[in-house]
Amino acid sequence: MRQPAAAFFMRKIDGKSMIGITAGPAKAALSAITLLAVAALFACIVSPQASVAPESARRSYLGFDRNIYPGDEATPVLRKTFAFASYWLSPPPGEKTNTWLGKRRFLRSQGFGFLVLYRGRESRELKNEEAARRNGTQDAKNAAAAAKSEGFASGTIIFLDIEEGGRLPANYHAYLAVWSEEITRAGYQPGVYCSGMPVREEPGVTITTVDDIRNDAASSDITIWAYNDFCPPSPGCTFPQDPPPPSASGIGYAAVWQFAQSPRRKEFTAHCPAKYAPDGNCYAPNDTVHKWFLDVNTATSPDPSHGAK
Repeated sequence: MRQPAAAFFMRKIDGKSMIGITAGPAKAALSAITLLAVAALFACIVSPQASVAPESARRSYLGFDRNIYPGDEATPVLRKTFAFASYWLSPPPGEKTNTWLGKRRFLRSQGFGFLVLYRGRESRELKNEEAARRNGTQDAKNAAAAAKSEGFASGTIIFLDIEEGGRLPANYHAYLAVWSEEITRAGYQPGVYCSGMPVREEPGVTITTVDDIRNDAASSDITIWAYNDFCPPSPGCTFPQDPPPPSASGIGYAAVWQFAQSPRRKEFTAHCPAKYAPDGNCYAPNDTVHKWFLDVNTATSPDPSHGAK
């Protein structure tokens, strides 16, 4: 009877993957070096790390954000360029109403992912630690309730919008810590939108808001959406098919990078490519009549808040 050729098999023993060879004439001929080579091959196949590409090898996606909902008629135009859109759960800064409410299902039907936002307090509203903790608790509860009402499932990242730059005062850190705890308790994940631009505190000493937050143990696990429209590293008002990763902002741990704002800030964008519109705003390539000015973002996910599920 003809002997079968040697064949490899793999089985789990005590929770570990073991490699072996079936009986056959070739079994005795295989050397230890060959076995090691086969083991290495299987390790590459079964190792979960083998399938994880570094950020530089991952694709990045463009998204837009703006305070005012652009209107249903804008979505087919904007979707040609952007994979995700902002989505406010509260009135944006400077606004008394929120025009995004009730639009999640429609935007999802158009294929958009989401950056979910809630307006953060200003430092002047947090006069002491008691006020900071009280406001942090209330804002988190309001944000979670709005997210649930809008249909965002548990696990969605809600970004707290922080407009202040530089080092945050102690009361703000207390506010942010409580807000983060309450958001997590409600079943959502905390994030912050804040400055990734260096601010000089004294000669030779600079600080960014993102680092200030990250260095606080109570906030170290918060997801970061950093803005930095300074050119470079910002490419300006551009819409590349292969967008730069968020780490190109200079903040290696950022999940999202806002690299262009409307209107442009001339003090930071003087060296940007001349692609802002004459009115100083940034418009999508297919918005030929310039109806919807916007800010431009990049992320390594087409749904940075995980809000499309």
